[in-house]
Amino acid sequence: MTHTSALLGFALLSFGMVLTPGPNMIYLISRSITQGPAAGIVSLGGVALGFVFYMLCAAFGITALLFAIPYAYDALRFAGAAYLLWLAWQALKPGGRSPFQVKKLQVDSPRKLFAMGFVTNLLNPKIAMLYLALLPQFIDPAESVLMQSLALGAIQIAISVSVNAMIALAAGSIALFLGTRPTWLLLQRWLMGTVLAGLAVKMAFEARRA
Repeated sequence: MTHTSALLGFALLSFGMVLTPGPNMIYLISRSITQGPAAGIVSLGGVALGFVFYMLCAAFGITALLFAIPYAYDALRFAGAAYLLWLAWQALKPGGRSPFQVKKLQVDSPRKLFAMGFVTNLLNPKIAMLYLALLPQFIDPAESVLMQSLALGAIQIAISVSVNAMIALAAGSIALFLGTRPTWLLLQRWLMGTVLAGLAVKMAFEARRA
């Protein structure tokens, strides 16, 4: 069974990732501002299904395969660290954009909202990297890879869905608040960028589990 330290570490990573602007967050906020919080929650249902898809892919073979191929783990570890640094730069660079500064979308039906949420998550490189390059670092190959993958995936889904639900419900109010307070927008970007950069450095210098 996954060690408590690994569960807590992955939970922290998942929390940091979900707070980072990406396709999912931008879509959910845009949808909630355009069509209301209920539309954002329906869209989140599709996003959640995408999380389940990635979790099952990781649990049934992908993660185990990484441990079997020499150097694959380290290659993806460094790729994951580089991607986190890129996300950090996107938040910190001059002229960086907050996800709450979004354009309005056209009004869509609940079925399309759900489908678009699902597709947006499937095509989200941040989530693919999370499950392909980051999740294996928290797995002990001496234990059941399947059970550990499912446990870690369940934690990520619970955290991501909970945080995104709160963001979708409060998107309009948050956008209004931040829109009139540019200092808070800057603080939000620097906080996320700093957390991501710290995670990237830790990942790059962390040795592979024995």
